[in-house]
Amino acid sequence: MAKPTPSRLGRGLGALITSAAAAPKPAAPAAPAPPAPAPVMDGLPGYREVTVALVEPNPYQPRKEFSDEALAELVESIRAEGLLQPIVVRPVGDRFQLIAGERRWRAFQKLGIKTIPARIMTSSDASSASLALIENLQRADLNPIEEAHGYASLIRDFDLTQDAASQRVGKGRASVANSLRLLNLEAELQAYVGKGLLSVGHAKVLLGVEGSAERLVLARRSLEQGLSVRALEELLRHHPGAGKAGKKRRMPGATATALADIEKKVTSHLGARTTLRHSDKHGRIIIEYAGNDDLARVLGKMGLNL
Repeated sequence: MAKPTPSRLGRGLGALITSAAAAPKPAAPAAPAPPAPAPVMDGLPGYREVTVALVEPNPYQPRKEFSDEALAELVESIRAEGLLQPIVVRPVGDRFQLIAGERRWRAFQKLGIKTIPARIMTSSDASSASLALIENLQRADLNPIEEAHGYASLIRDFDLTQDAASQRVGKGRASVANSLRLLNLEAELQAYVGKGLLSVGHAKVLLGVEGSAERLVLARRSLEQGLSVRALEELLRHHPGAGKAGKKRRMPGATATALADIEKKVTSHLGARTTLRHSDKHGRIIIEYAGNDDLARVLGKMGLNL
């Protein structure tokens, strides 16, 4: 019997997932694919046509922004050439959950095609989250803030250390740690970096500035004047209050203990990890949440029903 030819799943992801069966030829884009058989799984990964309506998004998808223009281009490409790379899914009950290929799945929805070629594999929540992050990293689909949130989600949701998270996605620990530091920026600054208005280099410089108001002033000035990273560094040498991040006063032991106790109590009350950043003049409370539903739950705990 001739050996099946292994299918390539694209840049990098195919090397991570070993093929167990040959992929069928993509269905012709001009006509809808035939209805898929009932989703009865035997636990072995393989290829098949799955019903588009039975596929649901990956809750651990790190990519939050999907360009309408890019999606429209993909729709036209699939209409003309067919699907060149199957999506990757895992069985969840009598449905399927995406691991990789959300844009392709969305394109099939827009085209009204009933079934889509898919690689089906068994995967834990942690593995599914890791593979989704890996695919996006290898395709350079994530902006720096989405990447940082992806690492944070792996660490938070699956109780991983930075070392373990970096090993899962094949990144150096220092690279992951530097990415996570971006989440210490204010939401406004994260938005600037996420949209590409400020570079990661700008963000690193701003992280060296103590004080939220100070960082915001400098970031806005960088945008208004089109400052390069080098120019921002030069500006900091003359800006009042700049460059003091490395000279923070050490917090007295009793105060540190009290703040740790507050963090613990707030975390317990909200059911969400909480971090306090405190100084004599100002402070921040950082509350972490996982998605819209969890945000609504946390706000409800705070007595805010929006």
